[in-house]
Amino acid sequence: MEQIRFRDVVRTIAVVFLLVIAEQATAGSIDYADCYGLCNPHCEQTCKGLAPTFPPSLFPPEFSPELLPASSNATVNTNLVASSVFNVSSQASLTADVPALSDNIVWHESSICRCDRQQLLQQKGCVIWITGLSGSGKSTVACALSKALFERGKLTYTLDGDNVRHGLNRDLTFKAEDRTENIRRIGEVAKLFADVGVICIASLISPYRRDRDACRSLLPEGDFVEVYMDVPLSVCESRDPKGLYKLARAGKIKGFTGIDDPYEAPLNCEVVLKHTDVSCSPRQMAENIISYLQDKGYLEG
Repeated sequence: MEQIRFRDVVRTIAVVFLLVIAEQATAGSIDYADCYGLCNPHCEQTCKGLAPTFPPSLFPPEFSPELLPASSNATVNTNLVASSVFNVSSQASLTADVPALSDNIVWHESSICRCDRQQLLQQKGCVIWITGLSGSGKSTVACALSKALFERGKLTYTLDGDNVRHGLNRDLTFKAEDRTENIRRIGEVAKLFADVGVICIASLISPYRRDRDACRSLLPEGDFVEVYMDVPLSVCESRDPKGLYKLARAGKIKGFTGIDDPYEAPLNCEVVLKHTDVSCSPRQMAENIISYLQDKGYLEG
């Protein structure tokens, strides 16, 4: 199937948008003020019924916008532009559900392999996945771990659940299906960091066992280190650093983990940090994780 370039898609969207504006202007459904000068530099004249003109940069060299008839039928113009810009063959398609876009991609191997990057960094890439209830101390331990490893000359990056939702996952809610997608995306990003040779620290509730296991399956055996913050709900709720438990108990937050949505504790995680010793500081917890990494050889090239 013929491949359609992203640049061409942008061109067609822009042209269709301009055509619609011109059509509405010709019909008198919008005035000059509504058009924002998008038809052409002389928009006021265009909006009075003259044929629209378009920036040449929107079109490939083989297409001449002057050939576009001054038709008042925006549908005719749109079809002409689409066929002229793309030169779409009968086999080509613009639909998003055509699987050929993924069938025709091939993995491109880099000339620098993972072992080369790890040798350069003098460490092995892996994912430290810290999971637990809200208020269990995940982010605090993640920060302590990152700092302790940095002091040892090791390169890390932390993917904090809240931070990622400010950007990459800002389009996701806290419904079960969106939580699954949230974890999937973070798992894929963490995998890339590990492949670079970075020790990636993912700190997020990740309440569902199947989602965490799916992330584990993305990495080579042993490179996914699951750390469970084993802190009772009562302790987490008493801390309530963000005031979320209070809101959940008042019914102002629905689907809150530990209150009206389940948390599935890990069954076979690599590290368990229990809330048994109140004097155990985040730094000490971080050192427990570092001990595991040292024993497994992740802090060596």
